[in-house]
Amino acid sequence: MKIKTVLLLVAPLIALSGCGGESSGDKSAGDSATQTMTEVTTMDELPSFLSEGLSEEEINELREQILPGSTEDGKTPGEKFQELLEKAKAGDPVAQNGLGVMYYTGEAVSKTVTGQVLDNDAELAAGWFYRSAEQGYADAQFNLGLLYANGEGVERDMQQAVELFKQAAEQGHVDAQNNLGAMYYVGEGVTRDEETAIEWFEKAAAQGNEEAKENLDAIMAARSQ
Repeated sequence: MKIKTVLLLVAPLIALSGCGGESSGDKSAGDSATQTMTEVTTMDELPSFLSEGLSEEEINELREQILPGSTEDGKTPGEKFQELLEKAKAGDPVAQNGLGVMYYTGEAVSKTVTGQVLDNDAELAAGWFYRSAEQGYADAQFNLGLLYANGEGVERDMQQAVELFKQAAEQGHVDAQNNLGAMYYVGEGVTRDEETAIEWFEKAAAQGNEEAKENLDAIMAARSQ
């Protein structure tokens, strides 16, 4: 029987007010968060180090890949990034989570100390998710939990993933509830407990989560055999 988990990042588009200072904790996440102040390269124009030596046609093609048009809210990726960056620096947990998603997906461009452009930057993403999660923001707790579960940007740590999913799930985060149920069911990062798994699947299913409903059906079917 295959229990389904949700492997996606939650990225609210609207950043609300909030404040919070830097916290100590996971070294990778903390170091990455500090680097965000110097690693930023996304703008509405291509950085010079990217366009140097390229033909006009190649520059236009690269521009389309890195700066593709406007988003659904009418803002270009560069405008969206700059708005999120300012709010994230000010301590807004929603903006911090959104910025983390942009770094994870590659919508925000970052580079190594040697100037190499990265397709995505899971370490910077983890840093921003960490800042937001420390303020209790459920989406960031879920996203950071996924990075720990997958070993992206941070060392793989299933116990930490469980803890973060639990924090988000207790706030009603439906995908965290389903993932937490799955981890209890298979005993990943936590002692296996089928009854607790069912409880979390039921909470997620009550909110309409299809994966949780399928997981419950699979458990019930296995029990009836």
